[in-house]
Amino acid sequence: MKNLKLFLTAMAVTMSFSLFACSNGGCREENNLESSVPQNPETGVKSTVYITSDISPEGLLAVYEALGREATGKVAVKLSTGEPGGHNFLQPSLIKDLVQEVNGTIVECNTAYGGGRSNTAAHLQAAEEHGFTAIAEVDIMDAEGETRLPVEGGRHIDYDIVGSHYTDYDFTVVLSHFKGHAMAGFGGAIKNISIGIASANGKRWIHSGGTSTTSWGNPSQEDFLETMAEAAKAVADHCGDNILYISVANNLSVDCDCDSSPADPQMGDIGILASLDPVALDKACTDLVRSSEDHGKIHLIERIDSRQGMHTLDYAEQIGLGSQQYELVRLD
Repeated sequence: MKNLKLFLTAMAVTMSFSLFACSNGGCREENNLESSVPQNPETGVKSTVYITSDISPEGLLAVYEALGREATGKVAVKLSTGEPGGHNFLQPSLIKDLVQEVNGTIVECNTAYGGGRSNTAAHLQAAEEHGFTAIAEVDIMDAEGETRLPVEGGRHIDYDIVGSHYTDYDFTVVLSHFKGHAMAGFGGAIKNISIGIASANGKRWIHSGGTSTTSWGNPSQEDFLETMAEAAKAVADHCGDNILYISVANNLSVDCDCDSSPADPQMGDIGILASLDPVALDKACTDLVRSSEDHGKIHLIERIDSRQGMHTLDYAEQIGLGSQQYELVRLD
């Protein structure tokens, strides 16, 4: 009986450590969900995603510091300034300390669907009304044209079309509001660096699956999502190590901040997550939605799955943008 108790105790300890390994004050929780195309098959290395439940300026700084990659030089902070009428976008009071810590410029590009941010003057007015110009300079990057970034390994587009000012920056902080999206299923890091950094023409280029800069075309859903991932890879490749990704999973509406009348969130906030891998970060956000005990998650899950949103991550992993295999490191 004594040996049996010792055996059971040893098994419990082993199982516990297979799920959690604590280091640097954070608790590592392995993501054991299968992915269709694991990254780094030679090494088996998993990406790290940090998380804090503290959705505050202090929490935002904590995840930034945990990444261990300092934003230096001329820093672009890519976020959504939010469509006029909307209210779920990241609030300036939340992001101010981080933006000013990195001496960042808030960057955006004009929209391709009309609305209140389809030209530079209107976009800057929206940014001012939403409080962003009070905390940092705001640069509408396609105000003076656009430029191309090459796409390596894609099958839909050979280049991405971004605001011409983007190449003036040395480092990019991708500060995303994770939420649903009417076309992509969800919006996170990948959408923010693809459609978000694309010029108005570039947005049409992505939405049309690389067939037009004058219309949204009529691509299949898979082609649209894959083109979005290819555009994101062009940005990531351009930046190299001079980029990092932070996503705030709050105000979890099924609708994007580009919606002037978004649905109210039906599930509670999750936290702030950060990674050097945009695929791992988006996967962690979606995993946390699915594993939440909040019944309201069903609406966001339906939005993601009805738009085949997870296909974006499968394809992004396939073309080498990042990995769906990750370790979740809790900072609190």
